[in-house]
Amino acid sequence: MLNGNESKAKTPAFGAETAPREPVGVMERRAGLFEHAPEPQLLIDPYADCIEDANLAARGLLGYSADALHNLAVSQLLSEDLAGLVVFTQAVLAQGRAWADDLRCRDGRGRIFSAHCHAVRIDTANGARLLLSVTDADQHERRQAAAAANAFVRRGLGEWQRVEKLFEDFEQENQLILQAAGEGIYGVNAEGETTFVNPAAEKILGYRADELVGTNMHQLLHHTHLDGSHYPATDCPIYAAFKDGAVHKVDDDVFWRKDGTPCPVAYTSTPIREHGQLVGAVVVFSDISERKEAEEKLRQALSELEKLKQRLELENAYLQEEISGEHNHHEIVGRSRALAQTIHKIEMVAPTDATVLITGESGTGKELIARAIHQSSDRSGRPLIRVNGAAVPRELFESEFFGHVKGAFTGALRDRAGRFELADGGTLFLDEVGEIPLALQSKLLRVLQEGQFERVGGDRTVQVDVRVIAATNRDLKKAVAEGRFREDLYFRLNVFPIVSVSLRDRPEDIPLLASHFLSNAGRRFSRDDLRLSQADVQRLLAYSWPGNVRELQNVLERAVIISPRGQLRLELPVADPVHSHGMHAEGAVEDGLMTEVQRRARDRQTIVQALQQTDGKVFGPGGAAELLGVKPTTLASRIKRWGIARPS
Repeated sequence: MLNGNESKAKTPAFGAETAPREPVGVMERRAGLFEHAPEPQLLIDPYADCIEDANLAARGLLGYSADALHNLAVSQLLSEDLAGLVVFTQAVLAQGRAWADDLRCRDGRGRIFSAHCHAVRIDTANGARLLLSVTDADQHERRQAAAAANAFVRRGLGEWQRVEKLFEDFEQENQLILQAAGEGIYGVNAEGETTFVNPAAEKILGYRADELVGTNMHQLLHHTHLDGSHYPATDCPIYAAFKDGAVHKVDDDVFWRKDGTPCPVAYTSTPIREHGQLVGAVVVFSDISERKEAEEKLRQALSELEKLKQRLELENAYLQEEISGEHNHHEIVGRSRALAQTIHKIEMVAPTDATVLITGESGTGKELIARAIHQSSDRSGRPLIRVNGAAVPRELFESEFFGHVKGAFTGALRDRAGRFELADGGTLFLDEVGEIPLALQSKLLRVLQEGQFERVGGDRTVQVDVRVIAATNRDLKKAVAEGRFREDLYFRLNVFPIVSVSLRDRPEDIPLLASHFLSNAGRRFSRDDLRLSQADVQRLLAYSWPGNVRELQNVLERAVIISPRGQLRLELPVADPVHSHGMHAEGAVEDGLMTEVQRRARDRQTIVQALQQTDGKVFGPGGAAELLGVKPTTLASRIKRWGIARPS
């Protein structure tokens, strides 16, 4: 619309001083004619951008009261197409009259519709005004269609008889085709009424031909979408064929059978002309139920394939992680009586599905026992999935165990299976089970008892068949007494307990283990020329091995690295590294030197102090890893390797 300054610059065609005054009765009649005019009309000031008056039809169309429309901005009413409104207004002011068929209008109910606008310029004593007629384009088209139908009806009975004869001739001429066709075929006239139906259509729809002929096929068969929403006849492609004269093909729609069940169909609606005029359409349709079922089965198969692909990808990633990780060895080495008892227990429990709880100090080979149980069980064909409770951030425990759905939390970009799903049919090894948060222990108990859980953010219950082997270096009975571990979960895990014996309690195994580790390290570092002497064995037997088998392995690997050709150089601390005599009570180093054992003791004490300051928190802001300036995964590995108990 134009601005207010332009209205001051304009000069009306005639002023109030020279225009003759209308009689009062005439003015009232004109006001009444404007108010009750059948077309919606608005009197607008183009320079002030406001509506000065609106008749009854305009208020009904636009959904505004008279008070609401008075002084309403025209640009607000036609805000969906301001550029078009400006061009249209300029054309009316310049030419005195103009039309627009594509303006977008927003009514008082929030509905946006396409408007046909026709306006004339009226010059008044107060400046130019526009008398604007607004019509809903959809209503206009429906009126035109109704008018065409009325005109068709007014042609008389003879026209009807002629059209009916046309369809009768069509049916007779194509009787053999209609009878033999395996697809459903029916005809409709310009009113949408059925003119003929072939036997295949009767069979597909469940109606007899005499029940369909003469009825409105859309109202009978095509009235509702599959989701239950209304299907307007104005949107029907079948009817569109005899309105626009085009062939309409639809590959996926639904007709409704006589028994009320939906019938998936694909159809083609072809217009019929006589002397160039559209008089109806022929519809050929087929039941695509089998195709839809096949598509659904294919979709389900693809979905299952995608899930299997994701699971295999996760399993592969997990196995690669396991392969690249550090494993002590792949078989149990030793011949001590304590180890023989452990092997006997493994052989007893492996064929069963019983839950096993392995206890013992860090570095004694608890994971090796778990692997031996799995490899000796009927589940050996499926993977052994390991999850370390000490290495998982507390806020990610549930997702790590049970998985999550896409969008469950920030960073959940796709569905992800948890460790329980990966272990389905196999074995799940819960290392450091004492580190599992108390809030998650009830969900873990449910999986152990029922084999069911839900992914984080999901509502679908997942059923799994998983054998659980747990391990801990903590005193779980004490944790239960202190309220840090659920008693029912403890008893559920402790069905078959196995104690992983420390290395100092089976010294007769030290020579065999040392030889085994030396051989492995020699192959890894290409040093097959190194051998253990009797003196080396005696030194190994004299040491207390607080780090157990893991420490023995590290000592042998370090010896291979630092030894010259042909001579093994074995470095062993002379005392327990935790209570090294090379340090004062305050931790000071004698003679200004620090041995490897003393350095490790110092590092261990530093980690203990950091955990005490952070209340056992390793990951995230304010955690021990951030305090010490190391990666959280590195710190978690050191905590486990050195057997450090995290404060609760």
